Amino acid sequence: MSEQFGLNFDEPEETKVSAKNSPKISKEQRILYFDLETQKSADDVDGWANIHLMELAVGVVWDSLEQKFFSYLENEASQLVRKLKSADLVVGFNVAKFDYGVLQPYATKMDFDLEEITTFDMLVDINKKLGHRLSLNHLAEKTLNAKKSADGLVSLQWYKEGKIEKIIEYCKQDVEITRNLFLYGESHGYIKYSTRSGVVKDLKVDWKIPSLISPP
Repeated sequence: MSEQFGLNFDEPEETKVSAKNSPKISKEQRILYFDLETQKSADDVDGWANIHLMELAVGVVWDSLEQKFFSYLENEASQLVRKLKSADLVVGFNVAKFDYGVLQPYATKMDFDLEEITTFDMLVDINKKLGHRLSLNHLAEKTLNAKKSADGLVSLQWYKEGKIEKIIEYCKQDVEITRNLFLYGESHGYIKYSTRSGVVKDLKVDWKIPSLISPP
């Protein structure tokens, strides 16, 4: 739900991302691709300093070993935390600040700090390389020719309307795009982005899973 951070570079358009041809990683390690949606917006909780008050609406994980999605509602937050703890590596986009910030209150009840999980945040790495942020939607469009079907603000409205299945499907698509973007960078050694002047460039990345799990 990084759209709430104002990271959108382009307006999202409806599309579906196919996982049929996505590259596969070694099945020896459990890589979890993770995203969540919230019940409340930044405005609802008096600003971004209160991410911990936004409350979990839906969390979705793609498990590389089991090759399937797992979805969790708020009353299943403890199961989500346990699932993340089982990973050799958790991969996300803005996961360190946003997703873990939302989920930490639930983990605290389990006497667990999410920072103990080996995690790779693509947004943090991209920001270090470029000196500024880019949205997941922007990177997916330039690298994968894919766009998200909605955004986090729409998800908030769905929550108010009780349309939980719509949120789950949207969150699954976010996770799928996150996974496919990471695996593209991991296998090609670069992802694509557009400069403010509209020039599409390659951004070199070093996203080899063994080195992310056990840094040299």
